[in-house]
Order: sequence, then structure tokens, then C-alpha cells
Amino acid sequence: MLRRLHPDQPASFAFTPANQAWAEAQITKYPQGRQASAIIPLLWRAQEQEGWLTRPAIEHVADMLGLAHIRALEVATFYFMFQLAPVGSVAHVQICGTLSCMICGAEDLIAVCRDKIAPKAHALSADGKFSWEEVECLGACANAPMAQIGKDYYEDLTAARLAEIIDEMAAGRVPTPGPQNGRYAAEPKGGPSTLRDHVADRDPLNASARRAVDLGDTIKRIDGSELPLLAPWGRQSGG
Repeated sequence: MLRRLHPDQPASFAFTPANQAWAEAQITKYPQGRQASAIIPLLWRAQEQEGWLTRPAIEHVADMLGLAHIRALEVATFYFMFQLAPVGSVAHVQICGTLSCMICGAEDLIAVCRDKIAPKAHALSADGKFSWEEVECLGACANAPMAQIGKDYYEDLTAARLAEIIDEMAAGRVPTPGPQNGRYAAEPKGGPSTLRDHVADRDPLNASARRAVDLGDTIKRIDGSELPLLAPWGRQSGG
């Protein structure tokens, strides 16, 4: 599939100070002369900051690594995890459309996205708050169908529940991620069949959902201020 940069590009790009420090620390992971190996994490951080990967961001990363711009463009256009067009200002919804999710209702979730966001993937909603796409397997097959929204998995979805989640996010709230049908994690729907002693004293949320709830807004753009950004292989990065 041919992937092109979006025709409308911003004039420039700069990392936030904290993200710049993070990026510089990432480069120190690699031996002298091998700094180009940091290209994927740096491109990813640029995308996390802006929501999508712009030409100025790609070129900025290339300059940081001493690469010709075309080399960074080759990476950015090759990997589908890089969004080359603007995404929703609130959230980009990724619906898993692979086997387990498709069997369990992914097409119904896609229909919700077409109705509530935009008729076509990678298009912005009328208010600019949301965008969506169908993606390959996200590895939550036991909790199908599911979607990744921001940094979290929303699992065991129904069309009605996904519609509610989008409405909640549009209203400025971040719904609790994880299973949406009352299931704790990936145990049978009727409850665990083993390790039942753990159930009585466990946290009401599984570890992933608890982490997301404790962090708070897990759909916002990463600016580097969320947590201390450490570089344990060398020096500490700002945060």
C-alpha cells in the first residue's frame, strides 16, 4: 500500500523541552556512529506529542540523528504505526479487525466509527475531535472485540458500549479501560476456574486498567511531564 505524506503540513516542529531531553537520552543508548538506530523511538515520540507524524517532525528527527531526510521518510512511510495524516484532537480509535475480533463483532464497532466519527478511515470527525482506522491484530484475542484508544485497550466491546465511550471522551472524560462487560481480565466470562483465592483480595481493577486510572488522562498527547523520564543506561533525562 502506497503511503504518502499529508498535503497540508505545519511550518515547523520542535519537541517540548522534556521530550527533547528524552529524545537526546534515547540517542545515548547506541554506540558512536550508530545513532540512526534511535530513529523509531524518536519518530514515535514526535507522533505521541503531535498526534500524527508531520514532514517537519520527520526532518527534525533526521537532523538530530545526522541522517538524510529521505532515510527518515523511508522509515516513517514504511511502518503503519506512524500516522501520516492528522488524527482527532481528542482520540484516534483503532479497531482490531483480525480473526477473533472480526468473528466477535468488529464490523459492528467499525459501523459505530463510521456513524459517529467519519464515513472513511483516517478522516476527521466534523468537530475534529476523533478519527479512526481498522488495524491488524492487537493481541487481545481472548477479549474480542476490542479497540485501542490512546494508550489503552477497551475490550469485550459492544457497539453500544463503544458509542458510549466515544461520547464520554467527547465530553472530556476518560472511561476506565480494560474489559467492558464486567470481566476482570481474560478469565472465562463466568469467572476464574483456577487461582480463585486471588479473587477475594484483589484490586477492583486489573493491573493495566489500574495503571491507566492512576495516571489519569491516558488519551492526551505526551509532552514529557507525565512521569519522570529516566535514562538508566546513562544520564537522567528531564521530566
